[in-house]
Amino acid sequence: MILIGGKSYELLKDHKNGWNPEAFRDRYSEVLDRYDYIVGDWGYNQLRLKGFYRDKHPKATKDTAFSGMVDYINEYCNFGCAYFVIQKNRDAQPPKEKEKPEKHEKTDKPEKTERPEMPERPDKPERSEKTDKPEKQPEKPERPDRTERPDRTERPDRTERSEKSDKPEKAKSGPH
Repeated sequence: MILIGGKSYELLKDHKNGWNPEAFRDRYSEVLDRYDYIVGDWGYNQLRLKGFYRDKHPKATKDTAFSGMVDYINEYCNFGCAYFVIQKNRDAQPPKEKEKPEKHEKTDKPEKTERPEMPERPDKPERSEKTDKPEKQPEKPERPDRTERPDRTERPDRTERSEKSDKPEKAKSGPH
């Protein structure tokens, strides 16, 4: 029987000496408390822990039910790796916390209804300190009006333009 996090577990299967209590204690997290079974598999000298629910648990899905554990081992674990399976004992109940006083009972502490004030942050200017003037945009060169541009008839033809340029024209080819 293994005790960790106030819960007791029982080792169900130890494949290829995969069970290592020290490594398990190091890797164990409170997130695993909710599961009924924990599978630990070794890959590249690291222990990976995965939780599973009992088959009839309300939160159990195909991937998190104990009946899907064999699929998990075959699909996600390294082939032939060492692993172990432990089961949470239902007998062990977590220790009860101190009972909290009910709302209608009087307590020594006054109830807080107001939020505490946040300290001012001098590094951030308030909105009122911002200037109302927009930043000046760099001036764009003015475009000539349509009247100043030459008409299409006055523009040089494309052939004239291509003669003036030093680059040879690319031959148009049909679809390939």
